[in-house]
Amino acid sequence: MRSRTADWFETKIRYEKTMDDGLQKKVTEQYVVDALSFTEAESSITDEMSSYISGEFEVSDIKKATYKEIFFSEADADDRWYKAKLQFITIDEKTEKEKRSNVYYLVQAGSLPVAVKHIEEVMGTTLIEYVIASLAETQIMDVFEHKAPAAVKESASEE
Repeated sequence: MRSRTADWFETKIRYEKTMDDGLQKKVTEQYVVDALSFTEAESSITDEMSSYISGEFEVSDIKKATYKEIFFSEADADDRWYKAKLQFITIDEKTEKEKRSNVYYLVQAGSLPVAVKHIEEVMGTTLIEYVIASLAETQIMDVFEHKAPAAVKESASEE
């Protein structure tokens, strides 16, 4: 299990997909990209998808994700994405009342129970008391992490 914190954007791509029966159908698929701005998110998803889609496609929507951290799984069976809402529980020292703060995560897993297991695996290493307030499967097809441009990589390796 690997986690990554970044600025994530949820993007939607609309294109004509060839279905199993050979017919063309307009579909909209959702992807997540790591980017610093809406412009970079659009550029990034366009670059990523141009190698997978033959023909024209459009970026039909981009929005900033509510989560900052994603839990990636290395298991081949973990092919779905779940949005988790965790509530961190703290005690206010002055009023001695319980305070809950909501934090969202995206979790890669093969099923709901596996997603819970992955959350417990990552959060078990922390001392924060938490509860899983909600966990739901998303329509996200894939997550693309930021790739450094080739020119930057070359200059970094020369030093």
